[in-house]
Amino acid sequence: MRNKTALTAAALAAAAALTLTACGSNGDSGSKSPVADVSASAKTQAATLLDRPFTKPDLVLTDTNGKKFDFRAETKGKPTLIYFGYTNCPDVCPLTMGNIAVAKKALPKADQDKLQVVFVTTDPERDTPASLGKWLKGQDPSFIGLTGDFPTIQAGARQLGIGIDPATKDKDGKVVSMHGAQVIAFSPKTDQGYVLYGEDATVADYTKDLPKIIKGENP
Repeated sequence: MRNKTALTAAALAAAAALTLTACGSNGDSGSKSPVADVSASAKTQAATLLDRPFTKPDLVLTDTNGKKFDFRAETKGKPTLIYFGYTNCPDVCPLTMGNIAVAKKALPKADQDKLQVVFVTTDPERDTPASLGKWLKGQDPSFIGLTGDFPTIQAGARQLGIGIDPATKDKDGKVVSMHGAQVIAFSPKTDQGYVLYGEDATVADYTKDLPKIIKGENP
């Protein structure tokens, strides 16, 4: 059963409540707890346009080639999507990345080359650069995978109002990871995260919105 992450935004100026999604190795649902409130100007179908755009997190991690990756520097001036999840997630993570991958392939080649899609693991103990790279290759070889120490990853996520907790085991010994399931889109014009998607965003939603995000326009 897929776990749902609540994302609410009133039509013109309400708070969008971000929550944690429990992703267990057996797909069981877990508890959810509010993480942060962000001011949202309007919700246009799947996309929530933010009144207060996020600054790119000061996040330096390791990519799938084992090299240092400075998120701010490497994505400067580029349309960028960032998502925090993990490769052993049974549902929402592969679905989200798969939806983005399909939508990206529908773009003209020039736009595909411009878009940066960054997946940051929330389970760095298991998601080594090699395993992360292998998993992302099955999604889209151009996707950027990042790993590192958990406190650094958690601090970076918090800068975007996204909560993540260390992976734990339940009473049956199953690994459970709690993480926010939001995708943040950054404008190539301002380098600010101005659009937020919940896990309910579909291939059609991303296909419709990505051409505008690549230009730094509102979807």
